[in-house]
Amino acid sequence: MGFELPTGIADRAVVIVGGGTLGRRIAAVFSSGGATVRLVDPAEQQRTAAADYVAEIAPGLSRALTPAPGMPPKALETYSSVEEAAPGAWLVIEAVPERLEIKRPLFATLDRIADPDALLATNSSSYASREVITDVAHPERVLNMHFAMPPRSMAVELMSDGQTADGVLELLDRELRVFGLLPFIAAKESTGFIFNRIWAAIKRESLVVVAEGVSTPQDVDGIMQANMGLAAGPFAMMDQVGLDVVLDIEEHYLAEYPWLPSTARDLVKSYVDAGKLGRKSGEGFYRYDD
Repeated sequence: MGFELPTGIADRAVVIVGGGTLGRRIAAVFSSGGATVRLVDPAEQQRTAAADYVAEIAPGLSRALTPAPGMPPKALETYSSVEEAAPGAWLVIEAVPERLEIKRPLFATLDRIADPDALLATNSSSYASREVITDVAHPERVLNMHFAMPPRSMAVELMSDGQTADGVLELLDRELRVFGLLPFIAAKESTGFIFNRIWAAIKRESLVVVAEGVSTPQDVDGIMQANMGLAAGPFAMMDQVGLDVVLDIEEHYLAEYPWLPSTARDLVKSYVDAGKLGRKSGEGFYRYDD
């Protein structure tokens, strides 16, 4: 018997695993559409911060939705374990650090405890979902669902793990639009999907220009904004994401494409080693006083 697509979606929860920068933003998007959202993080501080963020952001997102959702945003439900949160959900989205040693056992657990028709998605910035299903018994329900940086950007990229069941990507293409998201489907496997594959080259050259002493982060951002009309340049964007996350991504690209120079990775690593992780730590390529 083949995989059956989830039903009763409006009455079932969405689960986000990971309460960091992206996890809480993803949670706010689904909450804004009236969905029951459960966020899982082992750290109480992260759970509290995520709940506060959703409470602040979701109402404004909800008012901007067209058509208006049938229900107002609900308070975020928070849990310390996936075993508590996953049952009953139609969609589980992983938003944990970019390390396969974390993602693979997590997906094995999710595959075991989630409802049989629940979809399991990785928000990985660079890993194809094929790489997280080594211990999964039902790969037909696994896929990539990569969010850019909601609510500033509502783009979300969908990509099969190579065995994703027919109809899954099309279902998500429809359902995600209810929450104001803009889905884009990658027609074949691609490291970095669509946008991040292009963005990786821009980011890498920006880092090299600074590492070689040609320019500064501030001037690179300034010229990119002036020439391309960007709201923020690559260094400000990397600070927002977190330089520890950027380093994990660069390590992955170097492992996949060993002919790439390590200059960009080495510059980011020097900041991470110094404890400068970007906005989250108060300093990265820029200093933050808020």
